[in-house]
Amino acid sequence: MSELTNESRARLVSDLKVVLADAEELLRLTASDASGKLADVRGRLGVHVDSAKLRLGELEDVVVARTKEVAKATDTYVHEHPWQSIGVAAGVAFLLGMLSSRR
Repeated sequence: MSELTNESRARLVSDLKVVLADAEELLRLTASDASGKLADVRGRLGVHVDSAKLRLGELEDVVVARTKEVAKATDTYVHEHPWQSIGVAAGVAFLLGMLSSRR
């Protein structure tokens, strides 16, 4: 699961870099003239944006699935160890109270 997430993240970052490079080129071309090159760059930019959106959607699906797994594991742990969970929650609340009262 982690390898898939890392691979998806790397592809997303790569696609976003290409989109940024094409966007910069589009801005440069738009500033000087509106020739046929502009339509070509806009087309490439559209393809890369669509690809980045698709990969971002895939990454979001992976994150949602992983979050559900973690939530289920947490729920199971809390039901199996209620007193330990209460102790941890009380400790975290105490530390947050201490930190917030220092201000």
